[in-house]
Amino acid sequence: MRKNSVVKLLVAVLLGMTACGAPADEGPKSIPRNTLVIGIDVSGSFGKDYQSSLDFVANYIYAHLHGLGGLKQPTAVFVGSIGGDHPQETKSFQPIETFEGMSVPQIAAFLRKMYPSHDGLTDFNPFFARTATLVTRQNLVLAPLNIILVTDGVPDTQKSKTDSLGGYKRIDVSKLEYLSKNVTVRILFPRPTIAVRWEKQVPRHRVRMWTVDDEVMNTWKKHYHQGAKSEDQTDLWKWIADNVDFRVRSI
Repeated sequence: MRKNSVVKLLVAVLLGMTACGAPADEGPKSIPRNTLVIGIDVSGSFGKDYQSSLDFVANYIYAHLHGLGGLKQPTAVFVGSIGGDHPQETKSFQPIETFEGMSVPQIAAFLRKMYPSHDGLTDFNPFFARTATLVTRQNLVLAPLNIILVTDGVPDTQKSKTDSLGGYKRIDVSKLEYLSKNVTVRILFPRPTIAVRWEKQVPRHRVRMWTVDDEVMNTWKKHYHQGAKSEDQTDLWKWIADNVDFRVRSI
């Protein structure tokens, strides 16, 4: 009896040590909450870089959804168009579920169908206001917020011929200011002079601003290897991390 008791005790101790030292499978690693919002400029003024920008966005969305090249995976994604046929026109946003399971070509085809280029107004304020509404309604407040604007950056606002900067001073990001401690607006494809106006003229306090002008953005295809799988596009993912997803300091 005593021998059996000792054996049972040793077995119990070993099982306890195993349980402590080798925990059960905890499942997939949790992703820290963060939100990605992408706005696509469908106005005619952005026509020159429109096609290239959609191909870039398709790769950008796919890479982030799958965390390729160490790029941060978002827990929420919203994609919508910037501007419309009328001032203050609000557009709908596509959620993350729309793009899950899609390949890069499928995402690109979807974007071209959903956001065709046409001769409309480029009004950024409704886009920012709608973004703030979505983040609040979806209970995403306080999570880092990364906003990508694929645009020439030129606002369609009333201004006099002598007031070339007035349109930028009227861009309103105030509704984004206190959604999170980390709110970054990234302007991709503007001309260098327009990029500077966004950086210096758009009023803001907590919102961080990052611009990548068209001359830089148009080099993204040099880092894309035609025919290679998305998982093997390491050069492109590194270029995105270094140039587009650059961590911006608060002002």
